[in-house]
Amino acid sequence: KTQLLLYENKESEIRSVFLSMAGDITQKGYEKKRSKLIGAYLPQAPGMDPSMGQERRTPVTPSSSSRYHRRRSSGSRDERYRSDVHTEAVQAALAKHKERKMAVPMPSKRRSLVVQSSMDAYTPPEGEEEDGGGGGGTSSSQEGSISMEHWISRAIHGTSSTTTTTSSTASSSSSSTRSGGSGAAAGRLADVLAQHVHISSAHHHPMTWIKTCGLFVCVCSHSTGVPVSSRVSAKIQQLVNTLKRPKRPPLREFFVDDFEELLEVQQPDPNQPKAEGAQMVPMRGEQLGVVTNWPPSLEAALQRWGTISPKAPCLTTMDTNGKPLYVLTYGKLWSRSVKVAYNLLHKLGTKQEPLVRPGDRVALVFPNNDPASFMTAFYGCLLAEVVPVPIEVPLTRKDAGSQQIGFLLGSCGVTVALTSDACHKGLPKSPTGEIPQFKGWPKVMWFVTESKHLSKPPRDWFPPIKEANQDTAYIEYKTCKDGSVLGVTVMRIAMLTHCQAITQSCSYTEAETIVNVLDFKKDVGLWHAVQTSVMNMMHVISIPYALMKVNPLSWIQKVCQYKAKVACVKSRDMHWALVAHRDQRDINLSSLRMLVVADGSNPWSISSCDAFLNVFQTKGLKPEVICPCASSPEALTVAIRRPLEEGTTPPGRGILSMQGLSHGVIRVDSEEKLSVLTLQDVGSVMPGGLMCVVKLEGVPQLCKTDEIGELCVCTVATGTSYYGLAGMTKNTFEVFPVSNNGTPISEFPFTRTGLLGFIGPAGLIFVAGKMDGLMVVGGRRHNADDIVATALAVEPMKFVYRGRIAVFSITVLHDERIVVVAEQRPDSTEEDSFQWMSRVLQAIDGIHQVGVYCLALVPSNTLPKTPLGGIHLSETKQLFLEGALHPCNVLMCPHTCVTNLPKPRQKQPGTIGPASVMVGNLVSGKRIAQASGRDLGQIEDNDQFLFLSEVLQWRAQTTPDHVLYTLLNSRGTIASSLTCVQLHKRAEKIAAMLAERGHLQDGDHVALVYPPGIDLIVAFYGCLYAGCVPITVRPPHPQNIATTLPTVKMIVEVSRSVCVMTTQVISKLLRSKEASAAVDVRTWPPVMDTDDLPKKKPPLLYKPSNPDTLAYLDFSVSTTGMLAGVKMSHTATSAFCRSIKLQCELYPSREVAICLDPYCGLGFVLWCLCSVYSGHQSILIPPSELEVNPALWLSAVSQYKVRDTFCSYSVMELCTKGLGLQTDSLKVKRATDKPSDSVKSFLSHQARGLDLSRVRTCVVVAEERPRIALTQSFSKLFKDLGLHPRAVSTSFGCRVNLAICLQGTSGPDPTTVYVDMRALRHDRVRLVERGSPHSLPLMESGKILPGVRIIIANPETKGPMGESHLGEIWVHSGHNASGYFTVYGDEALQSDHFNSRLSFGDTQTVWARTGYLGFLRRTELTDASGERHDALYVVGALEEAMELRGMRYHPIDIETSVIRTHKSITECAVFTWTNLLVVVVELDGSEQEALDLVPLVTNVVLEEHYLIVGVVVVVDIGVIPINSRGEKQRMHLRDGFLADQLDPIYVAYNM
Repeated sequence: KTQLLLYENKESEIRSVFLSMAGDITQKGYEKKRSKLIGAYLPQAPGMDPSMGQERRTPVTPSSSSRYHRRRSSGSRDERYRSDVHTEAVQAALAKHKERKMAVPMPSKRRSLVVQSSMDAYTPPEGEEEDGGGGGGTSSSQEGSISMEHWISRAIHGTSSTTTTTSSTASSSSSSTRSGGSGAAAGRLADVLAQHVHISSAHHHPMTWIKTCGLFVCVCSHSTGVPVSSRVSAKIQQLVNTLKRPKRPPLREFFVDDFEELLEVQQPDPNQPKAEGAQMVPMRGEQLGVVTNWPPSLEAALQRWGTISPKAPCLTTMDTNGKPLYVLTYGKLWSRSVKVAYNLLHKLGTKQEPLVRPGDRVALVFPNNDPASFMTAFYGCLLAEVVPVPIEVPLTRKDAGSQQIGFLLGSCGVTVALTSDACHKGLPKSPTGEIPQFKGWPKVMWFVTESKHLSKPPRDWFPPIKEANQDTAYIEYKTCKDGSVLGVTVMRIAMLTHCQAITQSCSYTEAETIVNVLDFKKDVGLWHAVQTSVMNMMHVISIPYALMKVNPLSWIQKVCQYKAKVACVKSRDMHWALVAHRDQRDINLSSLRMLVVADGSNPWSISSCDAFLNVFQTKGLKPEVICPCASSPEALTVAIRRPLEEGTTPPGRGILSMQGLSHGVIRVDSEEKLSVLTLQDVGSVMPGGLMCVVKLEGVPQLCKTDEIGELCVCTVATGTSYYGLAGMTKNTFEVFPVSNNGTPISEFPFTRTGLLGFIGPAGLIFVAGKMDGLMVVGGRRHNADDIVATALAVEPMKFVYRGRIAVFSITVLHDERIVVVAEQRPDSTEEDSFQWMSRVLQAIDGIHQVGVYCLALVPSNTLPKTPLGGIHLSETKQLFLEGALHPCNVLMCPHTCVTNLPKPRQKQPGTIGPASVMVGNLVSGKRIAQASGRDLGQIEDNDQFLFLSEVLQWRAQTTPDHVLYTLLNSRGTIASSLTCVQLHKRAEKIAAMLAERGHLQDGDHVALVYPPGIDLIVAFYGCLYAGCVPITVRPPHPQNIATTLPTVKMIVEVSRSVCVMTTQVISKLLRSKEASAAVDVRTWPPVMDTDDLPKKKPPLLYKPSNPDTLAYLDFSVSTTGMLAGVKMSHTATSAFCRSIKLQCELYPSREVAICLDPYCGLGFVLWCLCSVYSGHQSILIPPSELEVNPALWLSAVSQYKVRDTFCSYSVMELCTKGLGLQTDSLKVKRATDKPSDSVKSFLSHQARGLDLSRVRTCVVVAEERPRIALTQSFSKLFKDLGLHPRAVSTSFGCRVNLAICLQGTSGPDPTTVYVDMRALRHDRVRLVERGSPHSLPLMESGKILPGVRIIIANPETKGPMGESHLGEIWVHSGHNASGYFTVYGDEALQSDHFNSRLSFGDTQTVWARTGYLGFLRRTELTDASGERHDALYVVGALEEAMELRGMRYHPIDIETSVIRTHKSITECAVFTWTNLLVVVVELDGSEQEALDLVPLVTNVVLEEHYLIVGVVVVVDIGVIPINSRGEKQRMHLRDGFLADQLDPIYVAYNM
């Protein structure tokens, strides 16, 4: 107790700490301050530092001796692979993060989505069990009673024992590790406090909404808000706390984005490292030695070996058991190639029209396990002087990337594809046995190259053997970063020179044996194992990919078996061998003189090389044997390390600072920092070549010696062009580097290699990355490979597959954002994966100082693959952007990454008074925004009556048989009708019944619970005749009593109704068993059913004495979820009817069709009151009938030749969706046409032949911004049926005035304007052209009604505003409601909403505040009186507008953007919680798509609204609550979310 009291005194101090945390407090300072303040009041474990929680964590960097030991030991499998330095750096980075104690809330998933059910991960329960400790799981209404002390003590002691269940708040400090003890308690306390502070500042009005049965009643309270207890809110609080961590210092500079919306632009940091060295000197390779017996061309070499040594082995292929499958000799290769050449030139097409001529391109389609057929075909093409284009085998018609390959084949004009017999049989076939055309491919003829299918060439036919010339030898395909495929053409002379340069560098000699694991169709595999091997008569042992998958050691075994001198591998193959290695006795690698590492240019291959050497040095592997090489499709081999003489020291390594590299400079890092990149050299420049390094951007200028740039080479041995792409060719193959003074360094063109690096000491080449993997984030460069390596150093093998990670960047909000996608192992639990993800984020942040925007895990084997099993990067990126990746885990971190948001808007200081604003407006020529409808004009005969009851009596006498009401049923036939006298007589009976049975007094309140129809109208006038005050209430839905009945009960109670009138059916329903489960049925007031009325009349009808007394109460739930009843006096009711009569020109001869709910607002007035007042006939169509027959409303409008009709948005939507495709069948008049069955059911004879040409006004009754997309699609759809587009309009009303605007008959057409959405956020109205960026269309909300005055006022200062500003709409009118009717009698709110005065200007007029923001615009149109017409545009409810970053956002704008992002999003609603934006989307699709939506939603809101989404909630269709007017109930949704009632499919907490 004493501790708590002490604590009370400190409360304000702590609160100030929390508030100041939003400012610029450092993390350390904050931790210190917090522990100092809170530490003293917490129960401590003995010997514990109060500021530290007990946390089970990995140790910080171990000592150097243990590091050495670990490197030597054989340890765990993956330990040997990883570069130890990097692993330890990652561990240290993670340890640093732990000190910063970051709690990451885990996403919540529905069970069906959880890959491996891990119960704790599902949604961690609260600190105590459900039944223990003050109602842990109860809803907020009960928790309001818990005192602050109890609440705090519960928060502290909830996790004081170390054995409690995982509390979701304290659960994932940095990485979801369990934590307990006082650290956790402090965390809980901080959370509780922060929550308390945030909530109390969340409401503008000094009141809270008390939630009762899913509805709100307005209660005035001056206490702080009530904390919401639920798992969701705990997680959100956790998220808020995480986001309060101080970020990196903000950047000062901004650029102007077309308007005053300022996006920060990254300015170079003055302290960033800059290159300081001298200009680099181009590096020349050794002379290409001319060896006398080198052949003049590759074909000549093949001819020589095929005739001199026909028995010499050229190629041995392996089967999947590792047994030699086939040996191809040089003699066989020669004879078969000749045969292929002959058949290509002479056996395709006809003699006059051969299909293939020399110089034509043909595709080579061979599988990876058949190098012999490929070699035969390749050399056959060279002999026939045909250009081979080797490509991958298309596995399916939709293979990732095969479409792009098809484009390449098309652009190369390929018409023939060479393939092997086995491959041809395996291709997908159509039922007729034809090979279908693959997606994007040209039509090709398949040609099988096996000898048995070919005819023998005549004895006298020999292929021409020429010297290598400038003709194209072959085309190698290359996949770009964006997924497009280019063809690099290589000339015959280039191919030969390249083989010579490789031979000289690698000292290849005749008959050497070489083991090749690489793809022989392209790149290093093609150059060494197909081309250079033939030039030198070498023997290639080819290991297929399929064998490597079964036995990763196979290549090492073959090296031993064949005593091979050379092996060509990738670091992956070395890694696989390490993983599979189990101290095999019989391995001996001493024969190897060269191990070519083909991806040696990837900086991370060094760890594989080291680890491989560690293990196999004991098996005879010499350190100098490992030879990394660098290559690219354009420049062929760029550099290769020569095999060193035995015993010479291997070259040194570069240990470079990653921070420096990200700024493009080389800084050797001596103090072993965390973020270093260790590089090994890739040897020196190729013989005969010249190399330089040029800057990445702009002119190809030489770099300085300490600067990273792109390597460029000048040599014969490179590609010459991208086939058919002259422009790109020029930029890549014809580059002329210039020195500082701008002079070219050589007259010969250089080729860009696409590799980033520098030339180090002793002319050694170092490669630091690839151009393709480059991501420029915030002006700094990062390489995808580096990010992958860091991710893998975080305990990879347990959770994800190595080699199955994709890293790419996407552009969001003017900068690149990093996305990491990995395949998750099926056996890892949700919690494990999430923990791994959060650690990866921290590691990348610690080592690269860059935030990851999105980290996604997908189920194993679901990422698109390249043919050799790698990840198809561009396809993965494409799927990610389209929302088709289907991840099983997603973590978005926009809060960390997005640092270039616009500056938050600073509100004007309070010194500028409203008067100066007015003066400013006058000076700038802007008029004050005010407007009014026309005058109410002179009185007509029925206008002398002050009361509607009198008007009805007068009509019953003067026109007794005039029909006032006609009710239609779902078949479109008349269910019942009512004349003036019938209505009068039935109303008298009801009055009698009220007096007799109910013993009611004047002014008693009566609830009318009727379905939409005639009974409701009769009961209403019966109440007026009896002097009672009626309240119309929507009856409960029989299928959904549990949620609809409490609302009925609540309205009955709040309105103080002394009795309920209803039908017999509903009266039984109110007392049924189902009803008693939902409400206490014993507390209903007396319920009277009016089905059989008494025969007698009342003795005399009531006549009110004062027209200002209550006529009726109008109860409605606003969009913000507040139930509010307003009082309508007799004066206001008559004025209202009169105003509508004038605006719509209503007379007894008119007919008006009404398809609205008759319970509140304008819907009730039109349904019940207007006909009696104006005498016109109302055709009543209950909206519920449209669910059975969507054509009902429009067919009634057509059949009765109605000129004016009223509907709601939900009705319009029903028609648009239900009839959209059937407008043609609705036009048809002839009965002979047979519409489809579904249409037949309701297209009765009157429904067909719909004619809407007589409609003058079709008004949508609403209390919101007009839904322009819906009204426009409705107009377009039914234009064919004669509906005039200008007839469709909307009305606007609210609680204080049920109808302010309504499109009349004589006024100008409704107008639409386009405003700048960004200006709107600053409460300014700036008109723009249609289609301009950030434009938002707004439609006028109808014409201002007669007798109504409007002004736009500033909601804070209450001063009038200019036309160019957005402000609150204030209204002055005879039919304003006279106040709220609540049980609580909240005077302050009453006077503020109904009796407001301007703070200056016209301070006399009393205005009612609508609570809606809008603006007025004077248009070019003139109204009936000849004045220029003022249009009112409603933008949105003030209560729903969200204030974020100092700007005002309207939910509907964000929702519109979100719905557009993915086809599966059917509905969306947004709200804020504390200062987080929560987006709820309804998913129409499989639950697997749920996680696809998270990045898309986050991206679109960032791009279009400059906001970071805090929480994304994916729910089922129908979860977002919608009221009867079709408006979203966002506040209900918010409560449901915070109380854990939505049963979401997925909840993502963006970090």
